[in-house]
This record gives sequence, structure tokens and C-alpha cells, in this order.
Amino acid sequence: MDEIRNVALLGTGIMGYPMARNLVRAGFQVTVWNRSREKAAPLTEEGARLAETAEEAVADAQVVITMLENGPVVTEVLLVRNLARHAPANTLFIDMSSIPPSLARDHAAQLEEAGQRYIDAPVSGGQGGAEDATLAIMVGGAPADFEQAGPLFSAMGRGRHVGPVGCGQLTKLANQAIVGITIGAVSEALLLVKAGGGDPEAAREAISGGFADSRILQVHGERMLKHDFQPGGTVAIQLKDLDNILEAARDAGLKLPFTECARAGFAELAAKPETAKLDHSALLLWLEAMNEPHSLKP
Repeated sequence: MDEIRNVALLGTGIMGYPMARNLVRAGFQVTVWNRSREKAAPLTEEGARLAETAEEAVADAQVVITMLENGPVVTEVLLVRNLARHAPANTLFIDMSSIPPSLARDHAAQLEEAGQRYIDAPVSGGQGGAEDATLAIMVGGAPADFEQAGPLFSAMGRGRHVGPVGCGQLTKLANQAIVGITIGAVSEALLLVKAGGGDPEAAREAISGGFADSRILQVHGERMLKHDFQPGGTVAIQLKDLDNILEAARDAGLKLPFTECARAGFAELAAKPETAKLDHSALLLWLEAMNEPHSLKP
């Protein structure tokens, strides 16, 4: 297969912006587009080309990467705008957004019918991982397409092929189940120590390096202790992922009670404008509200 040089990246938000920047720095010719033009324009200072429309962005692309808010937005950009007609034949479309596996398979079928190729490649690692090019990238699709996209993934993090189309999204859902449930476990554990008269910061340090250690304990545990919930991954996005997990579970005939419990907490926070856009570590606030006056607040 031809070496990839020309890349269109659609969606330059919290994650897409640093991903596009890392692709430029890795030597790819990157054209960017975003619905809010001002979020993409600064990338021209890095060497990217700014397109006024999504259709213009894909006109000469060998690869089209989408990093968009949710499934309906991806559908609107890819299918309603009929980007397959505006891109060269046999273009590789890589959706790195987080959407339901069933929707990824539907997008793949429609693009392939139009003479294009498709892989789903959602990511984990948050804004920090996007900025540092250390994202975990979970890829579903044909092995040959994954191999061709390898240099792109290496510029953004670490790609791993996990099965046919849809399996990237399914693996991302597995990741988000672990994240959502573990945020709840860390919240409960630190609040338990504080309510019992202990020092939750010291307890976190004591646990570190043991069997219960995790990135959630380290990164989000610190946020909880500081009550600093400036967003990386938001409550609203975590709720979207948990809803997608439960939809996939229903399709598979599974009951996931721990995920359902975590979903209830995130749903309460997402229903309030003042908490919906906080970092998902703010699940602690839900726990604190049901246990007043106990709190980790400094």
C-alpha cells in the first residue's frame, strides 16, 4: 500500500487539536477542519492547512480522521455530508471518536459501499495522552488497513488491532467501564478513610504500589483530595460512554450491575449544568452529597 502523507483531521477539540499537532510534527501533511473555525485556525501556525468545509478538507486526503463529539455528529459529518463522494476513491476513513459499536459497523458498511475503507480507532489517555502522544488506540478493522495506518497511530500513541470493525469501539467501552467503576471505588475508599478519622492523602500514598494501585488512584485520587475538577474527560462524556456500554451489554444479553450503579451517579451529575462539564472524577461529589457532612474537601 502507498505510504500515507496527506491526512485530513476533522474535529479539533480538546483531543483532536493536540492529535493534529502531533501528526504535523511527525511530518504528515495535515488539513484540519472544525465546525467552530477558531478552534482549528491556530494549527496553521504549526504547519497544518485550514479547510473552510469538511468537503474541502478531504478532497486530496489519503486518510480522513474524525475526532468528533458523539455518534450523531460523526454520522452527520461522514454520511449526511456524503464525504465519501468528496474524497478520492479507496480513502481510509479512521473514526477515532467514541461511538456505539453498532454505529461504527453501520458507518463502515455505508462507506465501503461507496468505495472507501474504514476502521474504528477510539482512544484512551485523555487530554494529557493526546498532548504527549501516549494515547492507547484500540483499532477494529481489516489487518491491512491497520498496518497502513500504523505510522499515524505511532505519531499519536500506541495502536493495537483488536478485531474486525466495531471491536475498537467495544474495547473502548471495556476501558470506560473500568474507568467509571474505578472512579467510584476510589471515591468511596478515600471518603471512608476520611470519615473514619484517617488521613486520606496518606492512605492514598500507602496504597500506591500495592495491588489496588491504578492510574485512577494516582491522577483522579489527587483531584479528589484537592477538589479540583477542571475537566479532562467530562461527566457528560463518561455518562455517554456508560450508556453505550449498557446498550452493547443488552445486545449481548449481559447484565452489568456495577456499570449500572456508576451510571446512576454520573447521570445525576450530568443532569445539573454546574456539574455536567466537570471532570469525571467529580463522581466524588455525588457520593459526598449522599453522605453529608462527610467530604474530602480541604
